[in-house]
Amino acid sequence: MAAILAFAGSNSSTSINLKLVKYTNSLIQNHDIQTLNMAEQPFPMYSEDVERDNGFPEALVKLKETITASDGLILSVNEHNGNPSAYFKNVLDWLSRLDRSFLEGTKVFLMSTAGGRFGAEKSLGVVKNMLTLFGGDIVATYSLKFFNDNFGEAGILDEDMKEEHRQALNTFLDALK
Repeated sequence: MAAILAFAGSNSSTSINLKLVKYTNSLIQNHDIQTLNMAEQPFPMYSEDVERDNGFPEALVKLKETITASDGLILSVNEHNGNPSAYFKNVLDWLSRLDRSFLEGTKVFLMSTAGGRFGAEKSLGVVKNMLTLFGGDIVATYSLKFFNDNFGEAGILDEDMKEEHRQALNTFLDALK
């Protein structure tokens, strides 16, 4: 049984990326999954001055310890103007200051979704490149387009998109063995 940490790179209380993460988690059996709601994680904006004067926020240290203790990471990122949100970039900045290799040895299933036709694919690509800098092993990716049309209470509605997601998830789970 693998330890999996799951969260969305959004601090929105109505995050569609968190909905995708929770749906993904619901499909997994025989693993220990911890889901974080990043809207509940207090992180100040990174600056050298804040780090020098206050050190690392306790919530950040706990997040890094949780990541380090995990075998795998399920992450879904949102997109603001073709990039990850400032919030998520800030989290990565803090984590990389605490430990540049905070993802070393961690298998990652990286996802994204948005209401439009690209499903936050640009953000997914940016984050994919960033996570590898920190030692992350991106073993599968998935982007859900037109979230509002393709996602409901039962999860992914479009059969082809559902199958693509299932295959990506299985690739990730196989990598954890």
